[in-house]
Amino acid sequence: MDLRTHYPRSVRAKLGGYVHLGRMIDKCRAVLAGTHGEYIYPCPMDKRLLDFARLTADQFTKAVQGRSSDQAAADWFVENAARHSQAEIDAWNDMMLTRGPDTEEKWVYFRRCLEAVAPSRTDITSWADLLDLEERRPVPIQGAALR
Repeated sequence: MDLRTHYPRSVRAKLGGYVHLGRMIDKCRAVLAGTHGEYIYPCPMDKRLLDFARLTADQFTKAVQGRSSDQAAADWFVENAARHSQAEIDAWNDMMLTRGPDTEEKWVYFRRCLEAVAPSRTDITSWADLLDLEERRPVPIQGAALR
């Protein structure tokens, strides 16, 4: 995957039952190929998924490197991730899709990024929505207002 010319998958795209996993695979493959451009792997969102799974970035990178298909990498992830109930995975997925900045400094950065791509979108409060907007994916208008 060449992230200098294409976007990684949306955080929302599920793979192996986890949101963000496909995106993390895309970024990992791009780093391995030297085609990650401005994308960071492992970024804070990657680290959240890896922490939830109780895996390291090094373990994940080696697994992705040794598997040619996304499904094989996802299967490895599911087999090696910490065991969680479906309810726990669902709650984690929901948290990842709704999580916003948690400090004033991060809110300032978030607002600056949002202003650059969609200044009229005061309803955007999650990192997942911001990433989708930045990567030109449609994000339905929501009822909430930016703080």
